[in-house]
Amino acid sequence: MPAEEEEDGISIRKFFSLYNGMILNKRIPKARRKRCMESMGWLIMVGEEEGEISMLHPFSGVEIELPHQNTTVEYNRYRTGLKMYFFYKAVLSSSPSHTSDYILVVIEGAFKFLSFWRPGDIRWTRLKFQGTDRVGTAFYDLIYFNGQIYALDYSGILIVFDVADAVGTQPTKYHIVAHMPLPPQLRREQLYIVESLGSLFVILRDGVHLRLPKDDRDRIPLKLIPDDDDDDDDYTYGTTNFRVFQVDSAAGIMTETRELGDTTFFLGANSSLSVQACQFPGIKPNHIYFTDDCFLTYLAYEEGGGLDMGVFNLADGSIQPHYNGVSLSRFCPPTWVTPTLY
Repeated sequence: MPAEEEEDGISIRKFFSLYNGMILNKRIPKARRKRCMESMGWLIMVGEEEGEISMLHPFSGVEIELPHQNTTVEYNRYRTGLKMYFFYKAVLSSSPSHTSDYILVVIEGAFKFLSFWRPGDIRWTRLKFQGTDRVGTAFYDLIYFNGQIYALDYSGILIVFDVADAVGTQPTKYHIVAHMPLPPQLRREQLYIVESLGSLFVILRDGVHLRLPKDDRDRIPLKLIPDDDDDDDDYTYGTTNFRVFQVDSAAGIMTETRELGDTTFFLGANSSLSVQACQFPGIKPNHIYFTDDCFLTYLAYEEGGGLDMGVFNLADGSIQPHYNGVSLSRFCPPTWVTPTLY
């Protein structure tokens, strides 16, 4: 789903199909000026100004109101500078299209805590973990798999827990699945968790920072917003590499691999997902399709983010475009949407 655009004063979204390259123009007024994350074909939307939150099925128009972000624990202490960036990632346990028995788990706040919401709840419930001296409070990504939540923290620790165990303010039991086998200084980029054919994978994305090197500013047509750090040209903006680690839960280890067989990953502001390429014409196996989800970079340029997207070939490390257009936004650059009927 490319960023919001205006045509003749009307707000539209353009849905680009990897299958046939066609573009569907669709008016989604409920998503106007909102940052959108995605899970199971639903958009989890956060308002640009007021920070209101809801879920929207973009093709049926069905909307589900969610508690405001100010109902999270100690909101005034952990709120973000801009309300639309309060939620970092959101994952559904099952689709609201099919059942009312589901849970929405989010990474939220300036410290990136985990909180969840069930239908009928009037506020968000923050997860507290037993033995948090061993698990960081800031998380990068999470998925729902085999009835449990798997979450990856900033230090590269993958944990698993059952949201059903979360009752009131009681600490939730968790289990450390594995540690990422990289020095801490290399864990400064984006991290993702993906499930494929019953196996878990952790992906490290390199090359995502807040600024363009000065040599690149003429090549890439973005206007940098000046700040006190503008003389520092040690930054880059643009994915350079992905490293994929397969998780062995029984042994508690992650092993790096560059061979996914027929599997393809889709990463970005969406709930990370995988597909078998043979089932989807036009999709390349052993590749990673990615969109721009470096939220801080959106604010570093007048045009916003959206430029850093493409298709990464795990076999040779090359990157090719998957969308030839330019779609930029300071609040909601493109993200992947699973096409589902309600």
